[in-house]
Amino acid sequence: MNLTRRSFLRASGAMMALPFLEAFGEAPATPRRILSICTNLGVLERHFFPEQTGSDYELTPYLETLKDHRDQFTVFSGTSHPDVTGGHSAEASYLTAAPQPGTASFRNSISLDQFAAERIGHLTRVSSLPLVVSKSGNQSLSFTSSGVMLPAERSPAQVFKALFVGGNAQEVERQVANLRVGRSILDAVADRANALQKNLGAADRDRLDQYFTSVREVEKRLLISEEWERKPRPRIDVPPPKDGEYLLEKLGAMYDLAHLAFATDSTRLITLMILPAYFSENIPGVNSESHNLSHHAGREDKLGELKNLELAEFRELNNLLSKLRASKEDGGTLLDHTQVFYGSNLSNGNNHDNKNLPILLAGGGWKHGQHLAFDKKNNYPLPNLFVSMLQRQGIEVDKFASSTGTMKGLSPA
Repeated sequence: MNLTRRSFLRASGAMMALPFLEAFGEAPATPRRILSICTNLGVLERHFFPEQTGSDYELTPYLETLKDHRDQFTVFSGTSHPDVTGGHSAEASYLTAAPQPGTASFRNSISLDQFAAERIGHLTRVSSLPLVVSKSGNQSLSFTSSGVMLPAERSPAQVFKALFVGGNAQEVERQVANLRVGRSILDAVADRANALQKNLGAADRDRLDQYFTSVREVEKRLLISEEWERKPRPRIDVPPPKDGEYLLEKLGAMYDLAHLAFATDSTRLITLMILPAYFSENIPGVNSESHNLSHHAGREDKLGELKNLELAEFRELNNLLSKLRASKEDGGTLLDHTQVFYGSNLSNGNNHDNKNLPILLAGGGWKHGQHLAFDKKNNYPLPNLFVSMLQRQGIEVDKFASSTGTMKGLSPA
């Protein structure tokens, strides 16, 4: 019988996503990956968006830093998340597209990476890896199906240790025991909560249901962690990174870790939140704090400094793309098999605009080298790109958040 995932879904009438299954005979030979990056203060439009559309556009100053990879990225203009407003609050919806962030009734939904992790996360040691480059805190782009944020790791040294430095036999068993204790605690708390449910009103039962969902998600992660804890970590001949003090040091270290994590197949899903505020010193031509610069009010001196800061960020992105492209894998490169999604929740940090977002997609085996321009006033739904990315990842899905289909103009190479 010719069985496919799509025919299975249609026959069952199910609107859900399935991973690759051996029974369908479609398992990909080479792992595919997604790296989702958000720099949260926006990007100066004049230096990012090309004036021309299609493949014959002139490189802007920011895209000029990526010129060696022109054939490996697509620029999007005129896209955004429908009904996502709220300025900085839209950070929470960058990978979820959940509407009306920042309002009292806001309830987040699952992020792009976690949607994928639920289906392919078990294939790697780390189901997904939320990272953040920041002065402090663990703000993340990753949210579970119940809208709970998964804290991000901000120490490159700690990430390196978790991925590549294994403990001795006693330490491994101790860690497994800790995981089991954590799971038993969750079981005990869930039992108590279940007993309470019978005496609660509808609103409280809904909140408790969200809690149960969160508990189940944590339990699944603990089970997967226990299985992988006894497996040896990949050996790499690379010194551990230093945490660094400034923005570019941390950003470069996180990009290097993303490259190593993908190259060793330690994970296939990474998110990176870039919060440049309050530690962007030590960049040539930047004398002011970055958040202050984002509120430039049109002052040319501030705009000049902000351009220098954002150019530095794009140069780090270029270094990452170069490393991914230089890594050979199964007749291609790591970049061929990695979708690098780069952008911001703001188009304009000065007025906190959430429309016409600066978006770039590199690698992943798409036909690139183009500027796909949509209506800057009536924006094209960015979640359509997420559907295309998930399908390219090997996940059978026709809908994500407020999507209306797949991304128009984007096709596999």
